Amino acid sequence: METVVKTGAVAEKQEPITNVPGLSDLFVLFLRLGVTAFGGPAMIPYVSEFVVKRKKWMDPQTFKGGVVLAQSIPGATVMQAVGYVGLQTRGLPGALISYISFGLPAFLLMLAFSIVYGAYGSLSRVASVFAGLQVIVIAIVANATYTFGRSSIKGYVHAVLAAASALAFWVGVSPFYVILGAALAGISFLKGTPEAQTPKTQKKHISAMPAVILLAILAVGPVLLYILRPDLLKVMLLMMKIDLFAFGGGFASLPLMLQEVVRVRGWMDAKTFMDGIALGQVTPGPIVITAAFVGYLTHHLLGAIVATVGIFAPSFILVVLTAPFFNRLKESAVFLKATQGILASFVGLLLFVVIRFSFAVPWDLFRVLMVLSSLIGLLGKVDLLYIVLIGATLSLVLF
Repeated sequence: METVVKTGAVAEKQEPITNVPGLSDLFVLFLRLGVTAFGGPAMIPYVSEFVVKRKKWMDPQTFKGGVVLAQSIPGATVMQAVGYVGLQTRGLPGALISYISFGLPAFLLMLAFSIVYGAYGSLSRVASVFAGLQVIVIAIVANATYTFGRSSIKGYVHAVLAAASALAFWVGVSPFYVILGAALAGISFLKGTPEAQTPKTQKKHISAMPAVILLAILAVGPVLLYILRPDLLKVMLLMMKIDLFAFGGGFASLPLMLQEVVRVRGWMDAKTFMDGIALGQVTPGPIVITAAFVGYLTHHLLGAIVATVGIFAPSFILVVLTAPFFNRLKESAVFLKATQGILASFVGLLLFVVIRFSFAVPWDLFRVLMVLSSLIGLLGKVDLLYIVLIGATLSLVLF
């Protein structure tokens, strides 16, 4: 039997929630998705495809609520959305496993690139792969914009909000103000009704106590570093500060990371840091994995690990701490209208990313054919993993 949730004048059919994932199920799925997590927030619709439609672990409204939460707090949006899925389905252990497994491929690949870069200072082969992957990323983000927009844009007001958000991102307005403005516009101009008929499996409240315990455990790490390796503690605290100011996802944190790493502390020159950003774009997952590059070049393996923990831990803790209160707000019509506005701004963010990435590509006939064929494949439900692997192979051969 289908459940129907009414949001304003539009009734949205929800798939019945029939499965509860095991911890191993979460690990395998998000490890797999992490391998193909190019395009940052563009991966969210692909996560939704598996979690909502294929696996039936969550209903659409609950997943969208997680997207709103992830976008409303600092940090890498897709990582937080993945952590929310794990938290909602299997509590704190599920959140940890989902978060770590999704980010693991990016960390391991960045670590490997950093080792090679540290030894040879060369990006030639990596640049060859990126030359082709960058157009595939455009196809990934364009498909995500269409997919997420189709379910989130319900009328002309939503469309105007999405377009206005894209324009605001383009002219450099802070993501924090874009999200706040979209929420206020949603409250003012959109309609919303409480989720009275959300499936019971998604109505459970999450206790904040596990988050408090997690926070206490994580506090042990900085204390040990202070005693044993104060140099590594500086790396961790810097990355934690950057993560806490990263409203709007990974790209929002890079200017601050550049300022702190290059200009304030002088840990590396600007060219080296920009090479790290290039590697961050090549690797799947959030571009803030550049932190692992910084950590490795300054303090080798332990530095890479500490920097990675520092750049992701604060936003993960924020997801776990705020989710219990966030879930209780879903009964409010005002909150639902704000949610619709924020989701429209997320579509605008995806549209902005498509445009910005497109301007960065030196277009030729082959790249045009490559992006069109990739987009057609994605729209035709070809597995993203195959598209990425084929694109990387062609890039090595042709570029």
